[in-house]
Amino acid sequence: MTAHPISETVASLMPRAKAELTELVAFQSVADPAVFPKSECEAAAGWVADALRAEGFQDVALLDTPDGTQSVYGFLPGPASSPTVLLYAHYDVQPPLDESAWLSPPFELTERGGRWFGRGAADCKGGFVMHLLALRALKANGGVPVSVKVIVEGSEEQGTGGLEQYAQAHPELLAADTVVIGDTGNFRVGLPTVTSTLRGMTMLRVQLDTLEGNLHSGQFGGAAPDALAAMIQLLASLRAEDGTTTVDGLTTDTEWDGLQYPEKEFRKDAKVLDGVELISTGTVADRIWARPAVTVIGIDCPPVVGATPSVQASARAQVSLRVPPGENADEATKLLTAHLRAHAPWGARVSVEQVGQGQPFRADITSPAYTAMADAMRIAYPGQEMQSSGMGGSIPLCNALSELYPEAEILLIGLSEPEAQIHAVNESVSPEELERLSVTEALFLQNYAASKNV
Repeated sequence: MTAHPISETVASLMPRAKAELTELVAFQSVADPAVFPKSECEAAAGWVADALRAEGFQDVALLDTPDGTQSVYGFLPGPASSPTVLLYAHYDVQPPLDESAWLSPPFELTERGGRWFGRGAADCKGGFVMHLLALRALKANGGVPVSVKVIVEGSEEQGTGGLEQYAQAHPELLAADTVVIGDTGNFRVGLPTVTSTLRGMTMLRVQLDTLEGNLHSGQFGGAAPDALAAMIQLLASLRAEDGTTTVDGLTTDTEWDGLQYPEKEFRKDAKVLDGVELISTGTVADRIWARPAVTVIGIDCPPVVGATPSVQASARAQVSLRVPPGENADEATKLLTAHLRAHAPWGARVSVEQVGQGQPFRADITSPAYTAMADAMRIAYPGQEMQSSGMGGSIPLCNALSELYPEAEILLIGLSEPEAQIHAVNESVSPEELERLSVTEALFLQNYAASKNV
């Protein structure tokens, strides 16, 4: 870090940031009441609202969005005629998965090996703390030079679209000159990166029914149509032998033109076991940033423990399809639905339910705000130049904002670099990255305000 006053201020605030992130991580704010009580999300939303009020934000509100969750909004007025910047994060998190695989409790922020571990530490409770740090540093160094809106979503991980629907119904609420989405991450720890593209997604549940009820496999197996076997065959139709996604009608040969992801580094980041091959073809960047990717994320079937010798009458699976920039998520949903219906074997009855969707996103990295961000990163990361990369994940709000506010510049930064292991067990955040990116955001706001006053 340099001796810049903003850097010195952020460094002094890091103990407070750790204490706050500890409090925020403690909320089991998974936006699925079947997994954790809704009260956990409500408590997290209340904590965020209180934090905004403590920073002098006005009009702080818990927004009841159409999907049954709450997003938190606040407004901090800046100098007269200053531009407005919207800062985004989300407080909801992914389920902890197998808690026994965590080396420390998932909802207790724990320092280990120079990182802070806990569900949401990077994705994206740490992103909200990053915003707080940047604003506090500015206040201590002459004041916040722009008007700031903050929106902290409560259902981003579920993809249920509550905030997008709310914003579309209240288009004036989130209007801004520039939007900073604090929910992506550097390509590598210490390498300052903005995310220029996001894949969209669609999420479907498919059910196959073949019998009125389960049957004895000895008496009926071999002729009775097994719904679980049918499901296995159907899901296998979604990939070629090399693992390439093969949804009928989807383009699968687009190439990524930009920062590349060396295969050796990807294998290390993804923790691919020795001797196991990567799937599909093309560069790693092609596969994870520019092409569709289908993933079976869950199957309802009898567990091994307690299984009986039965032919299954029904089976259900949840399928995620990542949709690359240049494709439309609505059309991808139609193609995936049609594929599932067309490839179910043996005349099995098929029902398909859509449970989530978001459009892909592509940013204009030639805009003035990106120049201001590059200058900020140059100071926060001495000796490094800003890089741009894709991101295979989805942030559905991005497209909603770009459609509502076509003149707004949208930048994506954040704490979810590869070592963070977001969505997996032992998620963590690098405190050094939290510090540097908080400095980056503060300097960006200064630079952006100055550029608008020229």
